[in-house]
Amino acid sequence: MKFSHKYIVPVLTGLLVVGMGGCKDYFELNQNPSLISNAPLSSLLSTTTQKTALNSQRVGGFTSYFVQYLASPGSGGSTDTYQITDYTSTWDAVYFGMADLYDMKRSAQEQGSSEYVGVANVMIAYHLTLIADVFGSAPFSDAFTGTTLTPKYDTAEELYATSLTLLNEGIAELSKTDSKVKLSAANDLIHKGNMAAWIKTAYALKARMLNKVSKQSSYKPADVLDAVSKSYTSNADDAQMSSFLLRNPWAQVARNNAALVLDGWLSEQFVNHLNGVTYGVFDPRIEKITDKTVNNDYKGTVNGQGNVGGNNTVKDETYISLNSPLTGDNSPLLIVTYAEMKFVEAEAALRAGDRARAYNAYLTGIRANMDKYGVAAAARDGYLANPAVSASAATLTLDLIFKEKYVVTYLNPEAWNDARRYDYKYKDFGLPVNAALPTFIRRAAYPNGETTKNGANLPAEVALSTPLWWDK
Repeated sequence: MKFSHKYIVPVLTGLLVVGMGGCKDYFELNQNPSLISNAPLSSLLSTTTQKTALNSQRVGGFTSYFVQYLASPGSGGSTDTYQITDYTSTWDAVYFGMADLYDMKRSAQEQGSSEYVGVANVMIAYHLTLIADVFGSAPFSDAFTGTTLTPKYDTAEELYATSLTLLNEGIAELSKTDSKVKLSAANDLIHKGNMAAWIKTAYALKARMLNKVSKQSSYKPADVLDAVSKSYTSNADDAQMSSFLLRNPWAQVARNNAALVLDGWLSEQFVNHLNGVTYGVFDPRIEKITDKTVNNDYKGTVNGQGNVGGNNTVKDETYISLNSPLTGDNSPLLIVTYAEMKFVEAEAALRAGDRARAYNAYLTGIRANMDKYGVAAAARDGYLANPAVSASAATLTLDLIFKEKYVVTYLNPEAWNDARRYDYKYKDFGLPVNAALPTFIRRAAYPNGETTKNGANLPAEVALSTPLWWDK
């Protein structure tokens, strides 16, 4: 798992890097005269900020089936039904992303650029959580030293601690005012060179991590709330990326459906969560997420069962939509958002006994997400006024918080962390038809590529229903 790093010479300001389809050649063509070994920090920034968002989407591409946002249109889909599935391409993409970030950090340290070091730390921390929250233990401390092709595995707990350390160090670096090389706004595809925004994102990711251990004795709501208070204050702060070689990858899924490459159908669980079937309340966000079927309704696909009428694109069930502000051609990929932070705050405040703060954060989170989707004010306010939604500070429950946060984290890999922490207790949430496990999935199997390249260090496989350390 040793990486050699070469970078394309930028010919235009803000040049976008190649997609994962070319990544293998990108790292193997060490003698290509059109590549250089010491890329400018600005070029590395374009590469890493884009890859961070794309890697988030890649992980969300399969975890969205685990939490039943999506369902396969064919019966018995492997991801749909918790079968052991090979995610080598995603694993490699995340590690390629970390390799680039490692190079950017090292180069920034040599040049005395605290701004680039800080941003690198934040994105490395995020990549680590993507790997650790899906697979558990993984290589890191030994992976980028250049001394071994078969790095040892750090435990998942060690990766968690490392990620927190990186975020804290990133905040410290970003807070310095004497950086010798300033972050390039044109090449920063996430925050446009805004240091304050990167600090907020570091705190948002920290709040996520501190809240993720809610099942552990080490969980401290006060620490979560402190991090939240230093993170986002509006939707304008969201960490997102909307620069693509062609289009948003979710939009490509939608277009594939039209070309009879079937994928990306919405799960019955998620559709019924929104259309009034499960909770008796119509959520207007569904109109901003998907389109009605040919029968003028919203109907999801049962996970593991597939389309009842057979694989087709006649739109008798609902799909990922090009008309959604989240999955259109130019829609941004969301990494972490203000609305999500309000639900982190609501949960932590409720666990801390501060019901007033929890209730205010809960309502603010719904409102912020509605605004993000572009829901009309009247529809938004009508939804919030419904007693089944608004409740009260005295009657607010974790169930309501998780129910609403489930909508907020649509297609985001963080949703699977929440589902596991919540023990999949969403109303009417059931196992996929013909599930390969007797209970809900808790982890993914190590990819075949890692078995081949680093099998001697690979941890012993366990059932995919075995919880990760923070899920116990």
